[in-house]
Amino acid sequence: MAVKKRRKRVFTSPIPFSWQTSQFREQVSVGSSLYTDMLKVPDHQVAGHKAGNGKLGPLVDNSGRFYKPLQGDERGSNEVSFYASFSSDTRIPVHIRRFFPNFYGTQLVEASDGSGLQPHLVLQNLTLGQVNPSIMDIKIGSRTWPPQATEDYIHKCLKKDRQSTSIPLGFRFSGLQIYESKESGFWKPEKRSIKCLSADEVKLILRKFVSSHVSEKMDLKPDCTFASVVYGGSAGILAQLLELKAWFEDQTIYHFYSCSVLMTYEKELISYGKSPYAEIKLVDFAHVVEGKGVIDHNFLGGLCSLIKFISEILTMPDECTTESSSEDFQKNRISEGGTP
Repeated sequence: MAVKKRRKRVFTSPIPFSWQTSQFREQVSVGSSLYTDMLKVPDHQVAGHKAGNGKLGPLVDNSGRFYKPLQGDERGSNEVSFYASFSSDTRIPVHIRRFFPNFYGTQLVEASDGSGLQPHLVLQNLTLGQVNPSIMDIKIGSRTWPPQATEDYIHKCLKKDRQSTSIPLGFRFSGLQIYESKESGFWKPEKRSIKCLSADEVKLILRKFVSSHVSEKMDLKPDCTFASVVYGGSAGILAQLLELKAWFEDQTIYHFYSCSVLMTYEKELISYGKSPYAEIKLVDFAHVVEGKGVIDHNFLGGLCSLIKFISEILTMPDECTTESSSEDFQKNRISEGGTP
């Protein structure tokens, strides 16, 4: 069933009682009743709850903003509190802020499930302007619940952590899509199939992410054609992860539980000799707590593990096939009549 676009409505009615904290009063946008940009379901969401068919999920507009529904329990208020604190905290270096989505407060908009006006976080749309982005959502940390979690929630998280690569590797895939070509489109495996993997299968998917051809078969060797331009280089994903790691080795302001690293790049741009705009962003902050002067070893350990996996792809190219190269890929696309 096609999902209808929804009009974003700023409304002057009071915020529901459960949301009337000082932070919400400061952050929720209110104004005269009006309709502005049309809202729609994101084209490139790989993890989390999706809008549509009567379900509550995030929406985007045409101006580059992402509307994430606030969860009705403490997770919603926690995430708003984090963004409000982080955006005004002068202790956060400028070069680190670029790894976090821009925060525009909260707003009451028509919810995707038809439940009427609901509070939403208003954030930067991280895939704005991207046509066919390859995306990975990687949940970081061997422990995904915060210290104040209930026993039931801890049991739920621990079960997922044990059944996935979170405990043995310190991270797990929450969702991904890898663009192959106009003919083949995206490879977007089911979320369940990418959570219960071996270490070798994790390596394989990280190699597929930067390969020219993607196969669903786990026994076929990826060519890692784009590893050097996506993972490598002074502005590549590995360099960004190392920059983030250096901050986590010192920062004791926050502890990030169940937070993800989102990795994106545009494969088609490489064929035109352009930068693939490979970048990382941290997302999902419903379980961030105060660091209280202690280093976040849980997040740092998972980040170091991910860095090790990506570093090995760059330092051990023999484990990838060498049947093609990014230069060959570029020549092939141009010979097919492609233009920048």
